[in-house]
Amino acid sequence: MSAPVRPGHTVPADDRAFVAAVDAALAAFLRGEVENLAAISPDGRHLVDAIASLSRGGKRMRATLCYWGHAAVDTPATVDIVQAGVALELFQTAALIHDDIIDRSDTRRSMPSVHRRFEALHAEHGWALDGTHFGTSAAVLTGDLCLSFSEQVFGSLGAAAASGTRARLVFDQMRMQVLTGQYLDVLEEVAGPSREPAEAVARARTISSYKSARYSVERPLVLGAALAGAEADLIDALSATGLPLGEAFQLRDDVLGVFGDPALTGKPAGDDLREGKRTVLIGFALQQAPADEAAWLSAQLGRPDLDSATIERLRTILIDSGALRRTEQLIEDLHRRAVTAIGLLPAPVPVRAALTELAGRAVSRQA
Repeated sequence: MSAPVRPGHTVPADDRAFVAAVDAALAAFLRGEVENLAAISPDGRHLVDAIASLSRGGKRMRATLCYWGHAAVDTPATVDIVQAGVALELFQTAALIHDDIIDRSDTRRSMPSVHRRFEALHAEHGWALDGTHFGTSAAVLTGDLCLSFSEQVFGSLGAAAASGTRARLVFDQMRMQVLTGQYLDVLEEVAGPSREPAEAVARARTISSYKSARYSVERPLVLGAALAGAEADLIDALSATGLPLGEAFQLRDDVLGVFGDPALTGKPAGDDLREGKRTVLIGFALQQAPADEAAWLSAQLGRPDLDSATIERLRTILIDSGALRRTEQLIEDLHRRAVTAIGLLPAPVPVRAALTELAGRAVSRQA
């Protein structure tokens, strides 16, 4: 049974027009910034070109969640929700750029990652000094510039995004949480082998919550409502929806990072194992596999030279230990919690229907 909604609150049946508007507004913004950077130097366009290329491949999930959070509010305050979506997509692009540097990933969305793109530019022109260092340096600066763009666009929302507003607090917390979660993820890669395996799943879930679950789902959903002037009870209800769904989304990502089809994910098979990701999936295996297999698994994590045979053996441990089954069960449980919370939202039927459909896609996706 859902909570009541006042009569007269109508919203569009789908978000396709909104997503198209975000795409157009994002492209227009970046075209303008190309001109701004080119006025400094023609070489400045390399930075914006890299951002534009990466941002074109996004699913717009965070922007879409912001839209539906905004649509959940009866008589919403006037705000340019399209620009809010652009700000979120720019933040996502910045996070991906930095994430690929940290993980030393060669590809993203079936294209060279941004640091590899700049490394290739160095090689193409035969420039001096270390091409790898140039690529990393240029990508760090590109990610920082993208963060600046995100703040610039969000600030353009005016009073709705001003200091002291609920929306500004949500936006600032989102950025703080994901950066802290990213650090905890990096820390776990190096400190995890020396830490107690019994706590591996709990540590991984904390990382998952702050690195991904909150900023991928819960914060965008709540941000849209906050920009619309939502009351605290709706904010709380949307948070109760977004947190389990966000964690389920990240757990699916973890499974795809080991078992996904590279043709669909755009990443090499088993890439998370080479990167040393100590996810919930890995945590379950460390707790449940025989001691010798758990020790061998832990020793292999983070080895960039893992071959296909070793990857397959690691996958077998994840399956035979029951780690994959436990992770899939957890995804199902979290999805069920999210759908239940959606049903209780004091929001129009189209909003609840859209969020239910998004929840299904988040946990069943193959990329």
